Amino acid sequence: MKRGLFVGRFQPIHKGHVEALKRVLSEIDEIVIVIGSAQRSHEFRDPFTAGERLMMVRAALHEVGVSPFDYYLIPVPDAPMHAVWVAEIDSYAPPFDIVYSNDPLTCRLFKELHRRVQAVPLLDRTAYSGTEVRRRILDGEEWRELVPMSVIRVIDEIHGVDRIRELALTDTPLGRA
Repeated sequence: MKRGLFVGRFQPIHKGHVEALKRVLSEIDEIVIVIGSAQRSHEFRDPFTAGERLMMVRAALHEVGVSPFDYYLIPVPDAPMHAVWVAEIDSYAPPFDIVYSNDPLTCRLFKELHRRVQAVPLLDRTAYSGTEVRRRILDGEEWRELVPMSVIRVIDEIHGVDRIRELALTDTPLGRA
């Protein structure tokens, strides 16, 4: 059994994430999906709770036919030190053989622990990013084309569009990063 690890904030999960996860699952048997920054919510950069992001990821994977037996969802909060964060992931996650990431810091941290790390081919990163989805929501532009239909339903259910717009009024300009 070959198991991989994929870390993301999923604020929200978008079609780029889904395609990356499908590609990874074509190479391995199971994937551990870490919901990063799990303690953060109700900020413009991190508007959704860990529970809401879990709902979105499950719904998106179900929509594309990924069996719930093929993945684990694990929320992991940020840690005060990067090395502690990697140790927390190791303690929360089932054993894994390979880390899939394009984030330079994540790659470096796991390589320092002698973990195998592999880049994930991404769809058009300028369009498919949580930052772009949130920006389009805030600016009243079309955002639904960037996320799976099931994620649109979750965002509608939790009044996510209103939340993002309200958070933008109270967050600092850096919150829009």
